[in-house]
Amino acid sequence: MKFPALLCACLALAAAVVRAQPAVIYDMGGKNDKSFNQAGWDGAERWKRETGKPYLEFEIANAAQREQALRRMAERGADPVVAIGFSMSASLEKVAREFPQRRFVLIDAVLALPNVRSISFKEHEGSFLAGLLAGMASKSGKVGFVGGMDIPLIRRFQCGYEQGARHANPQVQTRANMTGATPAAWADPARGAELAKAQFAAGVDVIFAAAGGTGTGVYQAARDAGRLAIGVDSNQNHLQPGTMLTSMVKRVDVAVYQAFKGVTPGVSVLGLKEGGVDVALDEHNARLVTPAMRQRLEAARADIVAGRIQVIDYMASNSCR
Repeated sequence: MKFPALLCACLALAAAVVRAQPAVIYDMGGKNDKSFNQAGWDGAERWKRETGKPYLEFEIANAAQREQALRRMAERGADPVVAIGFSMSASLEKVAREFPQRRFVLIDAVLALPNVRSISFKEHEGSFLAGLLAGMASKSGKVGFVGGMDIPLIRRFQCGYEQGARHANPQVQTRANMTGATPAAWADPARGAELAKAQFAAGVDVIFAAAGGTGTGVYQAARDAGRLAIGVDSNQNHLQPGTMLTSMVKRVDVAVYQAFKGVTPGVSVLGLKEGGVDVALDEHNARLVTPAMRQRLEAARADIVAGRIQVIDYMASNSCR
């Protein structure tokens, strides 16, 4: 190749690198779900603020759009392409094989491909702490759980929560409902409110909602009933101050932010030790979490990190016993 041609090729490659943008694809519920997807959006926005650079994004409205959106981002040269949610797994596997030169990130599931970074979380550990607070805050000795789509991942939240509640109060009673069996379960606040009201009527006074946008209905029902609720994924304490006992925070924002900065293939599993999950304490729930509760919370967190408390992972054992 002659020097001018080589120079042109190098300039073209440099231009392609400059033009390359990261991309994020949100799953059902959209980036304004105030929960899981929004956490991803927060991470992307943080990267944008710090770098001054733009990024590409797409909000899935139906299942068929997952593969279409991933392929479109790859064709546009996006790097990396971040897919939020376990439901993206099958589509991402297909598209990642078609575009081996592109880098992809899958959040909430594991995909063993040479151009994919998989990031998952130990939700059961964070949920244990949420359950611990619920068990200590409950006056009736009855705590509840409202899940979104009935899948093993959400059972993992429920299992960890119930273990934490029992750790606080061995006699605690638990009630649980799932919103549905399809992705629509993530965006049904009316159904969430209905399930919460039924649990409150049965004597429950604290409900943990691991249900995406559906959770907002649970939180409103808790406020109307003068009971307590626990948020999920993002810090949702500000949504209903004085009603939100805490939020089980899952750092999808950090995962997206770090992915936009650069990724390598492999698997990351983030728990309490890695700062991937926790419960939120701030000015909005300061009056609800007493110093004694905080002390016991800190002790449990330390025990989990040190391995003195072994939280059962429902997805590993298919059981909560």
